[in-house]
Amino acid sequence: MASEAPARTTSLTAEAEDQGHYRDYARCVHCGLCLNQCPTYRLWGREADSPRGRIRQMFLVSQDEMPMSAAYVTHIDRCLDCRACETACPSGVEYGKLVELARGRIEQEYRRPPIPRFARNLFYRQLLPYPDRMAKLARLAGFYQRSGFERIATGSGLLKLAGLEARSQLMPRIDRKFFSTDATRVHEARGIRRARIAFFAGCIARMTFTSLNEATLRVLQANGCEVVVPGGQWCCGALAVHAGFRDVARDLARRNLAAFEQGDFDAVITNAAGCGSTLKEYGQLFGPEDKDHERAEAFGERVRDVTEFLDQLGLVSPLKREERRVTYQDSCHLLHGQRVREAPRRLLAAVPGLELVEMRFADQCCGSAGVYNITQTETALELLRQKTQHARETGAATIVTANPGCILQLRAGVKLASTGQEVVHVVEILDRALR
Repeated sequence: MASEAPARTTSLTAEAEDQGHYRDYARCVHCGLCLNQCPTYRLWGREADSPRGRIRQMFLVSQDEMPMSAAYVTHIDRCLDCRACETACPSGVEYGKLVELARGRIEQEYRRPPIPRFARNLFYRQLLPYPDRMAKLARLAGFYQRSGFERIATGSGLLKLAGLEARSQLMPRIDRKFFSTDATRVHEARGIRRARIAFFAGCIARMTFTSLNEATLRVLQANGCEVVVPGGQWCCGALAVHAGFRDVARDLARRNLAAFEQGDFDAVITNAAGCGSTLKEYGQLFGPEDKDHERAEAFGERVRDVTEFLDQLGLVSPLKREERRVTYQDSCHLLHGQRVREAPRRLLAAVPGLELVEMRFADQCCGSAGVYNITQTETALELLRQKTQHARETGAATIVTANPGCILQLRAGVKLASTGQEVVHVVEILDRALR
């Protein structure tokens, strides 16, 4: 892994990024059709914590008609950025773009309390852009989990005393072996080559979802894809852009653009819905006058979620019977961010013997939302409780989804509720049926 982050580039100012967005704000006609789709509005019923309420506040702050107060920052921070409001909106308001722009301006102009400010800068500026630092931190966390220290800390009540018990239940398990992108690797297609694709491996996922990444490669290869894993790639920047660190996200985007431009690929594939949404929208990180705008737009047009790509390509490898009842949870950034709903369901339906039972409110957020379950734990756990109940009602033995963050959240939910259900990715179901 590369040890250094790219040189810091000058970020666009908040004022420059605000220019031209008046029409984006004005597109909201305050009809209220988004309200019942918004997780935080459903929980609290507060206009200030609804999409149209937040848009109104964002507009007033952008026009300097309202101060950037602590209350305003709180309302924006409470948003999961699940983008369910975009799906419901009849006016086509790009809410995700607006809230990320607002968070970018908050990061530039608002001074948070010392401890949150230190923690945010430490993670987003000193850890996330550096693969080696993240790997060392992950190995330390893995030692903590496997050595018995975690069990002692939980059993002794230390985590509860420190107020960390709930957060610890949502933390990912660290793999013993990480998915490597130190150098470019090529995985040959099985049978006739139907496509040549590049695989985006993620950042935290390559330390916690090695088996998922390997299953993704096997499924793609079995269906005639030559899979290239480009060396030098790193975090997509989703966590940074959602938190308002747009300059960090731009640096990460440039790193990935350089890594993936080194080959001629039919598509760039990711198995993480959150990553895919950001990768497809790289062009929004760079203004039209930026030299990297066009290449970012061109890159985004080639990005496909693995379920989207396999559905379009068509499965050709024989699948054995899987006698199992499953239910599918829509990942927000696949459904609402990328508008992909039927592809994962069609792939599941292609597995002989698999019974797909739809859960109630499958399209509503599970509470993961990047690091939301860490920063807004109480809210995330309430959303998770509701989601777990809906999944339990189906009687399914397995909950299937399409995003690593959702998998972690749902696994915590079934553990807390003792439902005994397993939680897997769509491609893991396909991988089982291939064996």
